[in-house]
Amino acid sequence: MKNGIFSDYKIFTGNAHKELAEEIASIMGKPLGMIEVSRFSDGEISVGQLEMVRGLDCYIVQSTCSPVNDNLMELLIMIDAMKRASAGRINVVMPYYGYARQDRKVKARDPITAKLVANIIVAAGAERVVSMDLHAAQIQGYFDIPVDHLLGAGALADYYVRKHENHDMMVAVSPDAGSANRTRYFAEYLDIPIAIGDKRRTVQNDCEIIGMIGEVKDKKCIIFDDVIDTGGTIVKTAEVLMELGAAEVSTACTHGVFSGMAVEKLQNSCLSEVVLLDTIPLSREQAAIAPKLVQLSVSDLFAEAIERIYGDRSLSALFDKRHLRGVDFAR
Repeated sequence: MKNGIFSDYKIFTGNAHKELAEEIASIMGKPLGMIEVSRFSDGEISVGQLEMVRGLDCYIVQSTCSPVNDNLMELLIMIDAMKRASAGRINVVMPYYGYARQDRKVKARDPITAKLVANIIVAAGAERVVSMDLHAAQIQGYFDIPVDHLLGAGALADYYVRKHENHDMMVAVSPDAGSANRTRYFAEYLDIPIAIGDKRRTVQNDCEIIGMIGEVKDKKCIIFDDVIDTGGTIVKTAEVLMELGAAEVSTACTHGVFSGMAVEKLQNSCLSEVVLLDTIPLSREQAAIAPKLVQLSVSDLFAEAIERIYGDRSLSALFDKRHLRGVDFAR
């Protein structure tokens, strides 16, 4: 019994990404907790048959990916069900936090939806949030509860360490100035330089790359970003890099949102490879038509985070390069 209060913990999931939740639970030597998440005939979400959680630590693994609103509502109702069943602590594990890109007012009278969603999650009864690569770091402050913010850079960099012995000709590329800090963090794992694109957004979900700061000629360029949505930014950045004489261009990202024809766009581009983490599930259709896609598992990382949270241990080691070398991201 931990601290004489919480005698055990259980892991639950909704319908967003059952495969990842099952992997996490398996690593921790536990079956997924029993909970039924279904729909009424009019589309309303129903949560029932929740097993006993009284006094226990509960971890709900649920990315708020597409269909975003359905998955968010599932999460909120599961939190409420556990609160009403007297769970000891309710911890939300959101590998991907939807609405994160609406994190500030871009123009007058814009909502700040990332803050609204944080308020709703807290009001529902969550007591901790664990997420990965929030689009903006300040989103951690939108919550009035503890937030553990895991970073995907180590997992992605580890793939390139295993694949390439020589990093001398490699450059990490940020598609815009806003992603420069996370790209620099990724580059530090590989001890390689960075280049930064000068991006100008023309309309929503469309942009133009008008320049590149840094040396990319004859280099193996890795475009690093947190999210690939429509694929427009990544593809246009890759085209600019090839025009500037890059030897090869690949991309590494944490969250593969892949809206619309994104997968087809990436497959038909000059990119040699698209490496991503499994915070969002790939559909069978997406996986079948895109042999360029390489998806790495973050189940080990989240499993260890949960174990450390439950045991009141520091998560700092999860950001250490030496520690990440021992984590099996290729699961």
